Amino acid sequence: MAAIPDWVPIAPSVAITRFTVLTVNIHKGFTALNRRFILPELREAVRSVGADMVFLQEIHGTHERHPQRYSDWPNMPQYEFLADSIWPQFAYGRNAVYPHGDHGNALLSKFQIVRYDNLDISQSGHESRGLLHCVLRLPGSGQEVHAICIHLGLREVHRQQQLRLLEQRIREIPADAPLVVAGDFNDWRQRADLSQSGLREVFVETAGKPARTFPARLPLLPLDRIYVRNLKVHNPRVLTTRPWSHLSDHVPLSVEVEL
Repeated sequence: MAAIPDWVPIAPSVAITRFTVLTVNIHKGFTALNRRFILPELREAVRSVGADMVFLQEIHGTHERHPQRYSDWPNMPQYEFLADSIWPQFAYGRNAVYPHGDHGNALLSKFQIVRYDNLDISQSGHESRGLLHCVLRLPGSGQEVHAICIHLGLREVHRQQQLRLLEQRIREIPADAPLVVAGDFNDWRQRADLSQSGLREVFVETAGKPARTFPARLPLLPLDRIYVRNLKVHNPRVLTTRPWSHLSDHVPLSVEVEL
């Protein structure tokens, strides 16, 4: 795993035992069908949630052509633009690389990211997928929390293979460590099962079924998930109202978790 440089700002040393998680597929900063570039609006919406950890999928690291087409395209990677002054630490996992840029998963954090790595879980074909695994240190107690941001493939056979790679990575994490796994599972058939790895899906636990998150304006499919291990769950939310219903093509999920 890569270590975060010492010069990166670190959250103040106030003991933290409860924090908020947000996950959203941002569709590279565009609305559904790429009709409008909305990254600045998305940044304000993300800030309004007050999350401590933000799991992001389909986020650009670079793109050479978009700045020429969109006057409000940021002069920095999208994850840095979203982090702004709210999340002093961030990690990016580049998954898809093409002639004019790249995109992948990212984690924004108010807590120190002590190390991270990005695992390529792509299967045969043209879908580039990744698993971004970060280890965070909570202020005060120094408790380490593992966070995995993931984006699975569109084909069922690929998703099952990718889930096995995820389970393999989870087995490498200490069994007593707090763990959050969140992202776009593309699991509309509801066949993803991480219970053998000791994880609980927060909406299944509290509402009896996964949350519907796609398409954003009329969510019908349960594509996005938040799983936890060694954490208590409070106040899970599906953010379906404005402005979220008009940003990206997925609606976000959030939850408060406690040690």
